Amino acid sequence: MTMSRRAFLRQTILSGCVLTAAGLPLKAEEAPIELRWSDLAPDAGGEAMEALRRQGVIQHGQLSTPFDQETNAQVTTEYNGKRVRIPGYLVPLEYKEQGVTSALLVPYVGACIHVPPPPPNQLIFVTTEKPYESRSLFEPVHVTGMFGTAATNTQLAEVGYALSADEIVPYS
Repeated sequence: MTMSRRAFLRQTILSGCVLTAAGLPLKAEEAPIELRWSDLAPDAGGEAMEALRRQGVIQHGQLSTPFDQETNAQVTTEYNGKRVRIPGYLVPLEYKEQGVTSALLVPYVGACIHVPPPPPNQLIFVTTEKPYESRSLFEPVHVTGMFGTAATNTQLAEVGYALSADEIVPYS
């Protein structure tokens, strides 16, 4: 029996969920760790990423020179198997009925579509059992769920992290 990519990532992340400081299983009622994108980039993200940050929001066709995705950025394992909450923008990859079931969570509007992808340590592959009814491309959201490092490739970019979402809500 072969396992779908989504099921494999979910199992990989959930298998690490018993890791806590005390060595005991994570309690469901514990508040998630509030992450910032800078928490996921132990090495600042690279030169191309810094150039994009200095420019702010990038519009399609605004870059005068093309960038390739920087793939040498380090990931952190500090949050493996932990329940986290992080804001970002959804780039849908798969749909079921009217909702998104897998997506990339990216730190800024336009990432992976209009501008080169951020380094893998600034991309999160998100899966959800309950399809999220996205209102638009690059909708700002908060995603909560089990987090871990998971080097994977999508049609858009190399990704350094995965998050099995139990909640996706509009950013507020």
